[in-house]
Amino acid sequence: MTMKINPAGQAPRAGAGPREVLASASITSEQFKAVFRNHAGGVAVITADIGQGPVGLTATSVTSVSLDPPLLIFSVSELSSSTPTIREADTVVIHLLGADQLDIAKLCSTSGIDRFADTSIWSRLVTGEPMFPSAHAWIRGRIVNTMAAGGSTVVAVQALQALSPRDADDPLLGRPLVYHNRTWHVLGEHSKL
Repeated sequence: MTMKINPAGQAPRAGAGPREVLASASITSEQFKAVFRNHAGGVAVITADIGQGPVGLTATSVTSVSLDPPLLIFSVSELSSSTPTIREADTVVIHLLGADQLDIAKLCSTSGIDRFADTSIWSRLVTGEPMFPSAHAWIRGRIVNTMAAGGSTVVAVQALQALSPRDADDPLLGRPLVYHNRTWHVLGEHSKL
């Protein structure tokens, strides 16, 4: 689709084809949220600790950027209590969640609680980072760059270590957790097109 910006907010030009879109130069935050509400995102939990106790948050903004070197990015909101620690951390653990880890996704998206109070569901890597062993895949990485972006910080991470399901027939591989239209969903054979 060709996107044409109409900074003056003028009416579409006569004869505009069905694949052309004329848009105003700015939209409200509510309009922006409404657009992305219909864009499904994989669910991840990011954890870190800078020596003041572990923090964790749920994110749907994780995406791979480069294979060589292996880089990924995610964003964190300035409203999250975990953001200051993540911005100061040297390393983080990114947990890519399956449907069986919905409890972890909900835990790390809940405000005002101690997300690490239940010591039976998390541990530390030998390098010290907090992690949830039940996650079906995780990546430990070094933060290589950050960028302020509106009310968020974009974090670039170089992968140092990863654990993924070893068995290609593992049923968890076919059941990723996704977030769409303000609710949790699972992908599987039923959702295959």
